[in-house]
Amino acid sequence: MEDYQHLIDITLHIGALLLTAWVANFVAKKIMLRMIRKIANRSKSTWDNDLVEKKVFDRLSHVAPALIIYALAPSFIKENDAVVAVLTKFSYAYIALVGAAVVDALLSFVVLRAKKTPALADKPVNSWVQVVKIMVWLFAVIVIIATLLDKSPWALLGGLGALTAVLMLVFKDSIMGLVASIQISALNLVRVGDWVEIPKYGTDGDVIEISLNTIRVQNWDKTISSVPTYALISDGFKNWRGMSESGGRRIKRSVRIDLNSICFLDDSAFDKLTKVQALAPYLKQRKQEITEWNANQDIDNASHVNGRRLTNVGTFRAYLESWLAANPSINKDMTFLVRQLSSDEFGLPIEIYIFSSEQRWAQYEGIMADIFDHVFAVLPEFNLRAYQRPSGADFSA
Repeated sequence: MEDYQHLIDITLHIGALLLTAWVANFVAKKIMLRMIRKIANRSKSTWDNDLVEKKVFDRLSHVAPALIIYALAPSFIKENDAVVAVLTKFSYAYIALVGAAVVDALLSFVVLRAKKTPALADKPVNSWVQVVKIMVWLFAVIVIIATLLDKSPWALLGGLGALTAVLMLVFKDSIMGLVASIQISALNLVRVGDWVEIPKYGTDGDVIEISLNTIRVQNWDKTISSVPTYALISDGFKNWRGMSESGGRRIKRSVRIDLNSICFLDDSAFDKLTKVQALAPYLKQRKQEITEWNANQDIDNASHVNGRRLTNVGTFRAYLESWLAANPSINKDMTFLVRQLSSDEFGLPIEIYIFSSEQRWAQYEGIMADIFDHVFAVLPEFNLRAYQRPSGADFSA
């Protein structure tokens, strides 16, 4: 009968303790949290709203009932040390678990604040924080296990030396990602917002997130690619940030001239082209220079092969240089070339190598299209033809 009465007393005491813990939990969640949210919403600063958003206070409120059990168990249950020890042990383990969750939320808060800080917005803070989170949770697990087994946490930590190889295998990607993140940050290789191209993974777009293990890239077709962080160091990639910061975007494209259409510039073609404003000064200067040189060399003009002569393809290159130099969409402070490449079975390539002052994709494509629309349209004025492989219509003709 006494044992039965003793069991009832212990049950009532435990019930009273749990009721007290529930009241503490109610006060913490329903009253304190609401007050904190109201204060955060009314304040002018934003950091307190970020703490609320990352649920730092929500997780912290879970400590209240555990603290009540841990602190008041000896007072409520005085006659059974074994029950007190069990309750104290589990409440301590729970406090360790909640503590790790609170630190996790605080670290997420740090990442959020870093994204809102201009000096840190392009740094892989998330990667570093993830490493700290892993360490925090590992330590919390060790503390919980040590508490439940009545062992010293430091003794368990010492025993982890034998598991180093296993941990290295399990966290291989995280370790490699950490090393890669440090290199990327130290060398400023990639930042959020950079346009990167990683051929091995078929990735071409803007970096939207840099984490410990992966880098997320939004491709131009709006798909999302996740690439291992260490892949950027081991496999290589192309970062277009240099283009963005240079003030220009390269246009490197050629038009192939049919070799059969290349010839010397005769008098009628010369007179026709002198009416082109962009060419008139060049033609007059070159004609005078060539005439004087041929006269000084006593050249026989009976044959065009003798001496120096203007060609339609050379005049075409000069025209392109003059016309492009007057184009306001071209950056004149960067490389500016109209050059002739080696001829082959597909004709003679005349390459335009310039930089557009407009870097936005759609506008850049429009400028390049306008340039080559004009290039193909003016070829007949120089008695030149663009080369293209014969099609069915050509054979029919």
